[in-house]
Amino acid sequence: MGYSTSRPLVVGVAIALVLLVLATYMLFMRGGEAPTIAQPTTQTPTWTPIETTPSEATTTPAQTTPMETRTPPGQPVVLNIITRHPGEIQVAAKEAFLKSELARRYNIVDVKFYLQDPVIWVSAIKRRGDFDVAWGGGPTLFDTLYLEGFLAPLEGSIVDMALRQIPDVFAGASMKRVGPDGRVYWVAAAVSSFGFTVNHDILRRYNLPIPRSWADLASPILGRPLVTEFKPMVSIADPLRSTSHTRMYEIILQAYGWDRGWVTLTLMAANSLIEGGSAEARDNVILGRVAVAITIDFYGYTAMKANPSTEYVAPAGETIVNGDPIALLKTSRNPEAALAFIAWVLTEGQKIWLREDINRLPANPNVFETPEGASRPDLRRAYESLAGARGIEFNDDRALAIERAMQIYFKATLVDMDSLLKEVWRTLLKLYSDGRIGEDKLREYVERMGRPLAYKDPMTGATVTFTEEDARRVTEIILKDPSREDAFIRAWRDAASKRYNDILSELQRIR
Repeated sequence: MGYSTSRPLVVGVAIALVLLVLATYMLFMRGGEAPTIAQPTTQTPTWTPIETTPSEATTTPAQTTPMETRTPPGQPVVLNIITRHPGEIQVAAKEAFLKSELARRYNIVDVKFYLQDPVIWVSAIKRRGDFDVAWGGGPTLFDTLYLEGFLAPLEGSIVDMALRQIPDVFAGASMKRVGPDGRVYWVAAAVSSFGFTVNHDILRRYNLPIPRSWADLASPILGRPLVTEFKPMVSIADPLRSTSHTRMYEIILQAYGWDRGWVTLTLMAANSLIEGGSAEARDNVILGRVAVAITIDFYGYTAMKANPSTEYVAPAGETIVNGDPIALLKTSRNPEAALAFIAWVLTEGQKIWLREDINRLPANPNVFETPEGASRPDLRRAYESLAGARGIEFNDDRALAIERAMQIYFKATLVDMDSLLKEVWRTLLKLYSDGRIGEDKLREYVERMGRPLAYKDPMTGATVTFTEEDARRVTEIILKDPSREDAFIRAWRDAASKRYNDILSELQRIR
């Protein structure tokens, strides 16, 4: 084919059109650039439903995902959310959100939830690569995501307006994770306290006192039915399966100190049915299988609705308040739509916490000024009471630094050793109740049972003690190389088995 004399003209026109499109695009991007959010404020404005401000739709949030991986403009959007929230919250949020103006504005046609154990969140987010939002699971889990670099800042006027309705601090606890750059990376969507739920019918049946502290759950008194009927009176969960129970174990370690904290946790486990998850632990107290279950507050409120003989107790001076976060993930292919969902959760979506089958405390107190909020004076009273709660000065960074080691040490020495631990405890309590050992000897054996173990370090072969400093070291090792975890579990399990068997042999020789 010959060279056409019209071809240069066509090429020139094409180049001009491309330059014009690029110039228009750059002008648009400069005009629509998302504003950086201001420092969070503790001033909470009046209730402001997001969907009453249609001008927000023109704001472009911070870019978090390469353009080529995003859902094309105009295409229906499906949001993928990794969560710790149970089914009733998932269903309530999905149904309400998909009816909202925000869902229509951002062409969101579906919300898919993926309930995952916290231990696999990092690997699940990496493997799947398209989660938009992380929601529920506690500050420690979200701080892990933040430190791993998975969280994108919450930016843009639509979410900025919602952020301003959430207090920075509630009952001494941070409700937002603000990075060194001054941007918010997660925000609380609900608030919680930690304590235990008691079943008064079971306490009366076994003539047991109402526990008021964590130490009461580790007491020989609550161990009596274990001796007489082999019936544990407490219910707890494996920390590898429950972020809320992990947080309660961390509270005990900080409230009582490392050594006394582990003695308390050991005897609590000896008094307990150890379940796979926090819901199972809660159900045991509702059904009367145990007298006490450690619970996050809303599980306690749910128990009280299900069984009027139950009561949630926040141990005075031994609890903390947590914000339950929501965050935008950098893997989101639909960041604008994801931010719209987050904004909805922080405003109109706060109403789902008020449902009778959910019973959670909102992070946005303005929801109590709505008709739905007015119908739940019980939750409003709980919120106002919690705002003035007296708790411990809890250090999130300290908890995070030892968390993984703490979880697997608990699993290796208490969960995996459950039968042997209970045999030692029952034998000790029987000797005490029969008068064959006294109070001082009981305390001596209790101390030996629970104090942190000396073990053979699988990294060096040296004998080391599981101090808090050692827990930090082990956590760092495991986070860098998860394959090392099993070696530590075996070392701790072997050390625990030897300790419990040695004590049991001594006790069996007492006449």
